[in-house]
Amino acid sequence: MSTLIKNVAPLGAEPKDVLIDNGVIAAIGAAGTLAGDTVVDGSGMVLLPGLVDLHTHLREPGREDAETVDTGTLAAARGGYTAVHAMANTTPVADTAGVVEQVWRLGQSAGHCDVYPVGAVTQGLKGEALAELGAMADSAARVRVFSDDGKCVSDAVLMRRALEYVKAFDGVIAQHAQEPRLTEDAQMNEGIVSGVLGLRGWPAVAEEAIIARDVLLAEHVGARLHICHLSTAGSVEIVRWAKSRGINVTAEVTPHHLLLTDETARSYDPVYKVNPPLRTQADVLALRAALADGTIDIVATDHAPHAAEDKDCEWSAAAFGMVGLETALSIVATTMVATGLMTWADVARVMSSTPAEIGRVQEAHGRALEVGAPANLVLVDPQASYVVERSNTASKSQNNPFHGVELQGRVLQTWLRGDVTFEAAL
Repeated sequence: MSTLIKNVAPLGAEPKDVLIDNGVIAAIGAAGTLAGDTVVDGSGMVLLPGLVDLHTHLREPGREDAETVDTGTLAAARGGYTAVHAMANTTPVADTAGVVEQVWRLGQSAGHCDVYPVGAVTQGLKGEALAELGAMADSAARVRVFSDDGKCVSDAVLMRRALEYVKAFDGVIAQHAQEPRLTEDAQMNEGIVSGVLGLRGWPAVAEEAIIARDVLLAEHVGARLHICHLSTAGSVEIVRWAKSRGINVTAEVTPHHLLLTDETARSYDPVYKVNPPLRTQADVLALRAALADGTIDIVATDHAPHAAEDKDCEWSAAAFGMVGLETALSIVATTMVATGLMTWADVARVMSSTPAEIGRVQEAHGRALEVGAPANLVLVDPQASYVVERSNTASKSQNNPFHGVELQGRVLQTWLRGDVTFEAAL
């Protein structure tokens, strides 16, 4: 059966009729000119290509008490995502062809969105020897993104070898930029607030030093480098400089680093404890400007679910991380679109087409809204606002730092190859 989304604004442009049939966009016509078996009224709504997350923690295998591939991808669908890249810090670590294929098959079984496993760079995330990069690339999962996220590949020689290795199959190393010696026992951003609270500070230079080193390594070997969860104004300037030299580097920012600051730590609520830490308002403004001007390429959630006992404790003992799949689009709408920094076409670029290209899944996701493209779509009400309620979630975890915050822009419906994976209750 065909589905007609009538009178909808593709990428926020002039209203059109969009017809979905047999899993693809079958026709696009002037508003009021097409017909379908099922009709969805898109009046006043924005249609975007399905979102693609390059940085999701699904926890399975190993920590199914915090999240599973099924619950995590359902949360993704609720947030408008049709594809996510599942990070490697599972138990066992996704450092072999067998584990990445297991995650990939779990994603196929769940069916809420496509799951692309991220392979570990080093064996067991230990930073001592390279993982089976080639075997993972040749596996059924066809891994193209490799990351030890949660840990930094701090050994420069090992990082160089990884960058050289993935060139053979057009892979990319996604670096968690954190100099470990500068962040031992660090709890939050190093600054005025950390001094007042008596919590060990996490200096910006710990991130910036690794980024500076790695962009030079990427230039030296001619490889693709991606910077995970960039968080400081100084990091922005390094990436901007690297791009001006023609270095093949891309960078991501998380929704929480676009909205929250280290001032939240004054509550001592561990829900605000995250890696890298929330920074200052000056950093937040620099990140927004860099996302708007293209220095930062994409928004990635770093969705990091945790079981209640890992967050319901004192700050120093709590795990790092926040959930984010279900609120990411709304945060970008609130911080970037409502403020005039970006258009909805820009949102499609930073949350769909560019992450799909970096992850090398652009044939299936992030495609332009055109006839023949897969019907991986999300319908958004740009004017709707809502107050986040952490218990209203598909995730198994509720470590949501946006509880009680009013956000703008609401996902109404998500389609994966023409099938509805989420429909909001109206």
